[in-house]
Amino acid sequence: MKKIICLTAWLITATATQAQRYLDPQAPLEERVKDALSRMTTHEKIKVLHAQSKFTSAGVPRLGIRQLNMDDGPHGVREELEWNTWRPARWTNDFVVAFPSLTCLAATWNTALSRLYGHSVSEEFAFRGKDIMLGPGVNIQRTPLNGRAFEYMGEDPVLAAEMVVPYIMAAQRNGVACCLKHFVLNDQETDRFSVNVNVSERALREIYLYPFEQAVKRAHVWTIMGSYNLWQNVHCCHNDALLNGILKGEWQWDGAVVSDWGGTTNTQEAIYGGLDIEMGTYTDGKLKESEFTYDDYYLARPFERLVDEGKVDMAVLDEKVSRVLRTIFRTAMNPQKVIGSQCSEAHYDACRQIAEEGIVLLKNDRAKTIGGKEKPSPLLPLTPARLSAITAEGLDKTTNGARILVVGENATRSLTQGGGSSELKTQREVTPLEALRKAMTGMATISYAQGYRSGRAIYDGVDKADAAVGTQLKAEAIEKAKEADLIIYIGGMNKNHRQDCENGDRESYDLSFGQNELISELAAVQPNMVVVTFGGNPYAMPWIDKVGALLHCWYLGSESGTALARVLTGTVCPSGKLPVTFAKAYEDYPYVRYGKEAYPGIDKQVHYKEDVFLGYRGFERNKCRPLFPFGFGLSYTSFDYDKPTATATGDSIAVTVSVTNSGSVAGKETVQLYVSAPKNRQMEKPAKELKAFAKTRLLQPGESQTLHMTIARSTLASWNETTRQWQTDAGRYTLLLGASSGDIRRKTYVSL
Repeated sequence: MKKIICLTAWLITATATQAQRYLDPQAPLEERVKDALSRMTTHEKIKVLHAQSKFTSAGVPRLGIRQLNMDDGPHGVREELEWNTWRPARWTNDFVVAFPSLTCLAATWNTALSRLYGHSVSEEFAFRGKDIMLGPGVNIQRTPLNGRAFEYMGEDPVLAAEMVVPYIMAAQRNGVACCLKHFVLNDQETDRFSVNVNVSERALREIYLYPFEQAVKRAHVWTIMGSYNLWQNVHCCHNDALLNGILKGEWQWDGAVVSDWGGTTNTQEAIYGGLDIEMGTYTDGKLKESEFTYDDYYLARPFERLVDEGKVDMAVLDEKVSRVLRTIFRTAMNPQKVIGSQCSEAHYDACRQIAEEGIVLLKNDRAKTIGGKEKPSPLLPLTPARLSAITAEGLDKTTNGARILVVGENATRSLTQGGGSSELKTQREVTPLEALRKAMTGMATISYAQGYRSGRAIYDGVDKADAAVGTQLKAEAIEKAKEADLIIYIGGMNKNHRQDCENGDRESYDLSFGQNELISELAAVQPNMVVVTFGGNPYAMPWIDKVGALLHCWYLGSESGTALARVLTGTVCPSGKLPVTFAKAYEDYPYVRYGKEAYPGIDKQVHYKEDVFLGYRGFERNKCRPLFPFGFGLSYTSFDYDKPTATATGDSIAVTVSVTNSGSVAGKETVQLYVSAPKNRQMEKPAKELKAFAKTRLLQPGESQTLHMTIARSTLASWNETTRQWQTDAGRYTLLLGASSGDIRRKTYVSL
């Protein structure tokens, strides 16, 4: 009798376990999905496919299946908003670390820092109870006017891919899904909701899809956000050829497609076009509230009605729900999801490291009379010895310490505010002026002049500053400059509308707010001038020959001032490299020669007529020398490259090169590996393309390190539009190793 009772108890337990297979975290993922799906009603299935608030989609409370909590990234967790408005909830515990912009991360060319970034920022998302981070972004920086380029990773698909893959892997290891965006061709903010992008299939495959493909195949990203724009005259948030044909079909991706907020426009297309979770419908993406309920969404009641009437097969619904359940079990119901932390010192330290390595030194010489001749002399770093020398050159030899004038609004302005959806609520933010005063205590006396005024950060409007106030600020700065031994100008762009901000592109390639004139006039008063600029885009520099040094900083986040001060003073040797080309003039960018049809488009149709020849590829094809080439970045030290070796085996090419620090201070170097393919009569190839890169550790003077890089043979293929297949040409490939696309140091060859 006892045995029968025990057997009965075992059967009851086994049956209960079987009954809740979807709740068993140890069960295989697909079994959990299948089991949960079998228990859901049609209405419950529909509910998980659309928003239930501004940033959540529903779970299934009856079955204990949790909802998905989303929030904007990728530079930190957006502050909490009210359930159904865009107004801040005014919590007091949603302050976060603002991490550097993704252009800054790309400028580090350091995949280890990308892993650190993904790990650190996802810990903050986890701690705030978020399941999906809306980011990172890998749209290609085709135009320097793109208001949202600061959220992306530059102009080259290989750089973007290599930097985003470790970010995603680290974040998702913590149980937070990345929602890679914006898929695809969302390369301008002008007419972003309605512009149709016309692009060759070759350019689409080789350039614009490439980082997304690598994120899918190598990082196994869990969610992807559709873009607002159209391709082949169909909105990308429910584009059958794009989402079902390429993403889910060719690439065999098993994740969930999330619409951009307000990016869904049609029930039939949403049902059959590959969309899985509909967010933000009946809003304009930011401000306008809806008179409709969440049940009126395209994938809500209208979809349910079609299923109930038998007009849409249940299998279509189940396929979408399976993808959402897969996401829930990977995140919200993942027992391995980390608790995380918020505003920890480890996160601030990660922020500072990324910021330091992302700062790019673009110029470091001033004309100085040596031995009766004008010779270049480095102005940076601002060591005690250099500051003493600068002071000694001044007219007043009695001053104790150097007299430094800091000029510019960005020396004190918060650059985590504004910008659109990536705006952050920071617990602390170290400004450049604050950090410089601290770092130079005892070495210099620092005064400040604002110099110009830009106005408040407004999402879709410009707060125009009073011209009279601007004139007064400029006059004050020039007057103070007369008493300075050195000027540190800290300006550039900010996150105002028509600067670096969602929902609007820049209106000019020049710096705004009268900065070009201000910099020129300051340099005329005091040529010992360091210019520091912030911003996500290149810009014109008519004053470049008048200043002694130039640093470009992107957006550095909470530790902005600390990182900048450490680079300026030489505590850190700069090692950042440009992820974009800086042209001398706007007209030099490859697409500009094709007129408005190429950007911003005519009648909501934009044509990528430069094809694969954007960025440095186009500059080389057009024989146009840029101001600063892609991959460029100076250092306080120098590096020598030894003769490389290359071996083609199996499906890859292995390249090895030794790098030696030949200078006098410790520093890091990034070796960039470009490939020049054999000529093809049927297909024009770029002169060279980035295919790999590697960054050294911190090398002491005289120290060497051997770097190993691998190129997959598949990355040497081009898309043949006739056969609609990848094609790798046989012949001799030239492997070019350089410090930038314009500074090739060594070359070798392989034959395939």
